[in-house]
Amino acid sequence: MRRPLPRPRRRWLIIGGAALIAVTLLIAALAMRAPAPVGHFTSAAAHDRFLAAYRQAMAELPRPDQTHDVRTSYGVVRLYHFAGAEPDANPLLLLPGRTAASPVWADNLPALLRLRSVYTIDLLGEPGMSIQQRPIETPSDHAQWLHEVLVELPEPAIHLVGLSIGGWTAMNLAVHRPEKIASVTLLDPVLVFADLSWQAILRSIPASVRWFPRSWRDDFASWTANDAPVEDVPVAQMIEAGMQTYALKLSAPHRITPEDLAGVRTPTLALLAGESRMHDTAEAAEVADSTLPEATVVVYPDASHAINGEYPDRIAADIADFLAASGR
Repeated sequence: MRRPLPRPRRRWLIIGGAALIAVTLLIAALAMRAPAPVGHFTSAAAHDRFLAAYRQAMAELPRPDQTHDVRTSYGVVRLYHFAGAEPDANPLLLLPGRTAASPVWADNLPALLRLRSVYTIDLLGEPGMSIQQRPIETPSDHAQWLHEVLVELPEPAIHLVGLSIGGWTAMNLAVHRPEKIASVTLLDPVLVFADLSWQAILRSIPASVRWFPRSWRDDFASWTANDAPVEDVPVAQMIEAGMQTYALKLSAPHRITPEDLAGVRTPTLALLAGESRMHDTAEAAEVADSTLPEATVVVYPDASHAINGEYPDRIAADIADFLAASGR
């Protein structure tokens, strides 16, 4: 069921760091051929640089009441728990995008915590506090490590909220291991309902090369947010540091097939950016409408791929309505 969204009264020019898709299929394929089988920081100095940027960006978030390091078959996964409203309700778990981590949700946490408690996660194999220890080579691998995390959480069910590649990660889990998922909310997900645009692929190539100038990575970050400024934004600085210091060794995600989507029975809310440069939004909305049996699709007409930083209150309101309607 698709419903329109009124034109926003003002635009938040805040870069949603998880919007970055810095590693293309080509770059990822080349990376998988390198000797080291898992993602890693390229040196101690590189790790120090990223940690400084990560801690500065984390200072923008409310203080978590719990920190968890969950051991899985593929490595140790970092989560933060933030106590919110309705402590007995099933919590939200927020999944960031490529080369991003928990700090990308700074703008969203205040509104989401008024709904219920929240976990954030640093994706395994990405720059952050999670530590990859085994190759992640297939969609089933991507699903298995996240499923193992959910199994270790004490709540009976979890509501996933995924941004960009985090949306792919959430929907991939719903395809392969949906047992503990209460619902899925997708924020302009990539490779779920549409292919990446050729512009996104071409522009990501120079941004993916660590030894190229920082300005190239900043330019790509700005481009994904439809030319919003990214200088002096802590989360953008963290993402740039991750892109420059971390060797990604994940397999390239493949687009989820319509057949797999049709088999998903998990209630799904798809919030799509009308002005996204990452893919054809009209195509994505049509595919979501026609394939997902339990989906609500909303297009934010003026949103860029940095939708989470531009519309945090609208996103929280839509999630609240969705959860109320689905009785979850």
